[in-house]
Amino acid sequence: MHLLNTATYQLESVLHPKQYAILSHIWGYGEVTFDDMKDISAASQKPGWEKIKNTCRLVVERGIQYAWIDTCCIDKSSSAELSEAINSMFRWYKESTVCHVYLSGLNPVYPSDHTSDYPHPDAVIANHTMTNLHKCRWFTRGWTLQELIAPLKMAFYDKRWMYRGDKQDLVNLLTTITGIESSILLDPMLLPSIPVAKRMSWAANHQTTRAEDIAYSLMGIFDVNMPMIYGEGQKSFYAFKKRLPRASMTSPCLHGLIQLV
Repeated sequence: MHLLNTATYQLESVLHPKQYAILSHIWGYGEVTFDDMKDISAASQKPGWEKIKNTCRLVVERGIQYAWIDTCCIDKSSSAELSEAINSMFRWYKESTVCHVYLSGLNPVYPSDHTSDYPHPDAVIANHTMTNLHKCRWFTRGWTLQELIAPLKMAFYDKRWMYRGDKQDLVNLLTTITGIESSILLDPMLLPSIPVAKRMSWAANHQTTRAEDIAYSLMGIFDVNMPMIYGEGQKSFYAFKKRLPRASMTSPCLHGLIQLV
């Protein structure tokens, strides 16, 4: 896998990384791509560089050398690399040292012009998070479902990259928002014990930009591997469905997802 060296901003190919942090986010305007990283000077002028810079800063603070960000760590010009990345995505998030979640839709607790001595009591921050977290689009995107379940350690940040809590702190709220049992959020090893229909229900309100990604974003949750064929539309979901246990074929949630394709 390609990893971003947080000290040099250079991409490196690492076969068996011992430690790396990973980013979960929603794509925005002007993201920095794999090709952009060939010219750091030019890449740093793009709007998406702020995301890379802050991710690297947080990772360095944890004493970790490498970071993985989907926007710039996948060579999408290589169909083989793209297919490997998508089929490995769940495992990569699961094996990460920590997953940083950037919630661009979560406003800061205090206005940007507050002074350093302005009080930030934990109770105020917690209340603001409880009240506003569910409004974030991050909870409705297809790819973020597996990104929420797979990592053991997660840290959530608002739009100004201020820390808002970890998965353990927020697990009850995350369960309320997503319908995913807290036991699963805290221990993804329990995932195979959850019925297929139940797992499918978690994806009911999630959407993807491309029709094929409805299937591809669910592969890790169901331990499914399949080739990536962008351009085939809803056929990808039927190919995915064939790889599920036959008992799940009549799930209402499954048919509901098909209607979204």
